[in-house]
Amino acid sequence: MTTAPVLIPDPVHGAPERAPRGRRVALVVAVVTTLAAVVQQVLHAVGVVGGQPWPFLLVAAPAWLLAVRGLRTVPDPPPVAVQAVERLRRIPAWAWVAGVLAMAAAAWAALQDHEPLIGHEEAVYGNKARSWLDDGTPDAGWGTYRPVGLPALGRIALAVHDDVGALRVVALLLTLFTLTTTYLVAARLTTPRRAVVVTLLLLSGLGFLRRVPLFLNDIGATGLLLIVVYLLVRAQEKPGSRALLAVPIPALAAFYLRYGVVGTLAAVVAAAVLAYGPRAWLAQGRRLALCAGIFLAGLIPHFVYATEVTGGPLGLIFSATEHAGRAYVGDGLVYYLSIFPYRLAGDLGGVVMAAGLWGLGAAIRRRRRDDRRHVFLGMTAVLTFVVLGVATDGEPRFVYLPVVLLTVLGVQTLAEAAGRWSATVLTAVAALAAVTVPATAQYVAHDAMPGPTAQRVSTLAVARQLAGGDRPCLLVTGYEPDLGWYSGCDAVTYGQYRRMTPPSGVEVSLVLFERGRLQPGPASLRRLIDGRATTTRTIPTEGSLGTATVITLGARS
Repeated sequence: MTTAPVLIPDPVHGAPERAPRGRRVALVVAVVTTLAAVVQQVLHAVGVVGGQPWPFLLVAAPAWLLAVRGLRTVPDPPPVAVQAVERLRRIPAWAWVAGVLAMAAAAWAALQDHEPLIGHEEAVYGNKARSWLDDGTPDAGWGTYRPVGLPALGRIALAVHDDVGALRVVALLLTLFTLTTTYLVAARLTTPRRAVVVTLLLLSGLGFLRRVPLFLNDIGATGLLLIVVYLLVRAQEKPGSRALLAVPIPALAAFYLRYGVVGTLAAVVAAAVLAYGPRAWLAQGRRLALCAGIFLAGLIPHFVYATEVTGGPLGLIFSATEHAGRAYVGDGLVYYLSIFPYRLAGDLGGVVMAAGLWGLGAAIRRRRRDDRRHVFLGMTAVLTFVVLGVATDGEPRFVYLPVVLLTVLGVQTLAEAAGRWSATVLTAVAALAAVTVPATAQYVAHDAMPGPTAQRVSTLAVARQLAGGDRPCLLVTGYEPDLGWYSGCDAVTYGQYRRMTPPSGVEVSLVLFERGRLQPGPASLRRLIDGRATTTRTIPTEGSLGTATVITLGARS
């Protein structure tokens, strides 16, 4: 391929001069990798190729910066691009948002066929919801450190229709809520059209779209936290605003939906103080005191319950931290640094997030009064990564809020830096994001979901064999929530069983898979049986866990 040299007008004689060789090479790399990224996403979207997309744009972005660096003049966008953008701008922003929400619903529906069986975390909340609906049904896998908001929503859904699909509809509604909230908040922090780009980028990210089909609480909590962030901005930037008085409502809703938001809320508060200064908040002393008082009053039911089951008002929060699967303090932060930004938002969203960090740095350097909003959004994102990375283990679904905030800041930064190219650049980003949504959905369906589904095929086969007994049953297994959901039995791990005394009259079965996890060895198994009579049967399964061996314990002599 022959590439025409970049020519720079001579400011004295008007004759063009050849661009430096490094800039020409950078331009070639930028064009080639950008085209490769576009072609790749199209091929993934139509299902021609599989696997995880290569992060071409993470190479293209710095190449573009090197290619345009030092240019004395920047040409206007091509007329054909300007005309196309103008035609698209005639469509109102609300119509584009409706299209994004429709894409989210379509992705949710399509992915249900690829992961139809309930997963571990989903089953924990589903079992609790069903136990509330049908008093006496076991809540297998439930721990007191888990929040009550999601099972409360699940209980309503199961009252309408008692199956996994009803729980997954709750997931869809939470997703649509958070995407709509993202648009509304971003529209007030930037512009409505830039907010559409932000919302589309969020949906296209692998970390977000992977969890859209599932009955989990992280996506819904993110929408509530975004409202908190916006209300704090409004409290500072609109004279006489009473937004502070509304902050406790979404903050409490987020807390009861997911206890893990405590760390995020701490990061939000710290960022607000750093960005606007303590004096700005103390100037609203009365409203600030009322805000804190309402929030603490809303926590009283939790404090009472926590004291009852743990002996202290903060016991459940500390318990949730202790159940984190971290290897050492700070391994979550190391994880976030290792996956940033690609595994969080893909290469397109990752480039925009990186631009958001750049915008944060520029705002901090300028130290202008009108930059405080940017500092607040960016510092909230950074501090959330730090706080959650130290307090718990790392997972993309824990840090959706910083992803959204850096995306908002990144879109704003790109728009301001692009100047006359702003509308063209953002339109190109939105178009590529629209292609990336089905491409990411294809990857999730054919690469991320088959593994968990194959495992659940095994647990489903065993659960169906053990369901429908005449007496209460207890399953001891490494897959307690899943087996509990499909069998209707109570279920515990082997570690929990060692510390408990099962109630009399309960049939206890030890479930061992050919390729299972958290299972005892022969010596430990003998100690668990403790000389009791046993009945053993094998259950073949077509899933990845292989054949199951079920050892049912007889009554103690």
